Amino acid sequence: MSFSIVTDTSANLPLELIERYQLTIVPFSFYINGTEHVDLEAQAFDAAGFFAAMRAGAHVTTSQIPPQGYQDCFEPLLQEGRDVLFVSMSSGISGSYNSACIAAAELREMYPDRTLRCFDTGTASLGEGMQALRACELREEGKTLDETVAALEAERPCVCSIFTVDDLKYLRATGRLSSVATVVGTMLNIKPILKGNELGQIVQAGKVRGRRHVIEALAARYDENVVAPETQTVCVAHADCRGDADTLIKLLQRNRPPKDILLVDYEPVTGSHIGPGALALFFRSDDGVRLR
Repeated sequence: MSFSIVTDTSANLPLELIERYQLTIVPFSFYINGTEHVDLEAQAFDAAGFFAAMRAGAHVTTSQIPPQGYQDCFEPLLQEGRDVLFVSMSSGISGSYNSACIAAAELREMYPDRTLRCFDTGTASLGEGMQALRACELREEGKTLDETVAALEAERPCVCSIFTVDDLKYLRATGRLSSVATVVGTMLNIKPILKGNELGQIVQAGKVRGRRHVIEALAARYDENVVAPETQTVCVAHADCRGDADTLIKLLQRNRPPKDILLVDYEPVTGSHIGPGALALFFRSDDGVRLR
């Protein structure tokens, strides 16, 4: 390999793809009722049990990775004589990207002959994972590290991340909606459509009454915005709502079927912020999709 690619567990990638592309993964930690857990192995994660615990009232919190955590991951690769590209979750929703940049700045002084770059995907979950996999594809095509970063920067505005949640209390807890909006939305069965904007922040893009209607709305946004679906893998992540995910996939295949669809359970760190019942869709569009 011409350079190593590192991402974090927020990228939500299955073990099969991690191993195929020899990705290095930085693990996030999360806490259930005060007990720390490290998100080391996606295949071993009991998603149904985790989200059932949240529904039952378990208190789940997360913490960003400190600079030392990134340094501990990057440095062995640099010591092996490898250059490193780190593909990060959005700086608009986490301070972890900044921690990685602090670690990278220190390591560049220690290893001046090596190249270490940090790339902010402006999203999370499979939106981040898609860009990590794209970096792997570019590396396989023979692109240098700098050429890969340039391509990722050009393509980043085209990555569409849209999702909905089943229970608005998790958005209220993280400050995404006011208390009044949360109460009204819950009473009227209003489901928000949320998206990642051009700054990598989560913003509301619409609202629909009823679960079935919001799933249809996600599919409609895909139909309106997807570019060359026959060439891409569209990604779906769900937080213990497999039936709804299957319904969404059928709708995606109805009008503009993609080349392939990657379906995963939400990993625990991002999943804890959006809550059980969350359903997300990630695909490639044009460079104005985050503004719409």
